[in-house]
Amino acid sequence: MEKLHTEQHLKSSAFISDIVIGMSDGLTVPFALAAGLSAAVSSNKVIITAGIAEIIAGCIAMGLGGYLAGKTEQEHYESELKREYLEIETMPDKERDEVKEIFSAYGLDQQAQDLIVSQLSKNKDHWVEFMMKFELGLEKPDINRARNSALTIGLSYCVGGMLPLSAYFFTSRPVDGLTVSAILTTICLFIFGFFKSKVTGQPPIKGAFKVTIIGVIAACAAFLIARLVS
Repeated sequence: MEKLHTEQHLKSSAFISDIVIGMSDGLTVPFALAAGLSAAVSSNKVIITAGIAEIIAGCIAMGLGGYLAGKTEQEHYESELKREYLEIETMPDKERDEVKEIFSAYGLDQQAQDLIVSQLSKNKDHWVEFMMKFELGLEKPDINRARNSALTIGLSYCVGGMLPLSAYFFTSRPVDGLTVSAILTTICLFIFGFFKSKVTGQPPIKGAFKVTIIGVIAACAAFLIARLVS
C-alpha cells in the first residue's frame, strides 16, 4: 500500500514570532537591568523593585507595540482591499494585464494566460483576492491578530523577565543574586534559543548559542557601565 506523503509546515508563525519577541526581550532586558543594579546597589529589595517596575512597563510597552502593529497590518490590508476593488471597477483591462504578467513570470503562454484571466475575472471577489495575494503579497490578517499579539508578547515578556529576577528573591546580597541569576538566565537563554531555532527550522545549537551570547553580552555591558559610573 502506497504511503501518503504528509507535508509539515509551520502554520502558527505569527504566534511563535510574538512569543520570540516577548520572551527574548523579557529574558535579556530585565537580566541586564538587574546585572547593572547589582554593581551599583547593596540591597536586593532595590533590584527587585526596579526589576518588577521594568517588567510591568515592558509588558505594557511591548504589548501595546504588538497591538498597534496588528491594527496597522489590518488597516493597511483593508485600505489596499478597497483600492483593489476600485481599480477592478474603473480599470479592468489594466488589471487583466497585471494578472497576465503574473502568470507570464511563471512561464505560462499567452493562451493559458487568456484562459485563466477569462475565468478569474468572472468572480470579482476571487479576482480581488488573487490580486491582493499575488500582486501585493498581502494575506488577510486575523481579525483578532492585534489583541492576540498584545497578550502573547506581553505575557511572554513577563514570563521571560521574572526568570532572571527570581534569583534575587531567594538570596540576601546582590552579588549572590547576580550569580544565581546569571546561571539561571544563561540556561534559560540557551533552552529558549534551542527551541526557537528548532521550531523555525534553523540549526538548534547554533541558534541557542547566538541567543545566549546576545543576552550575556547585554548583561555584561550593563554591569560594567554601572560599575564604572558608581
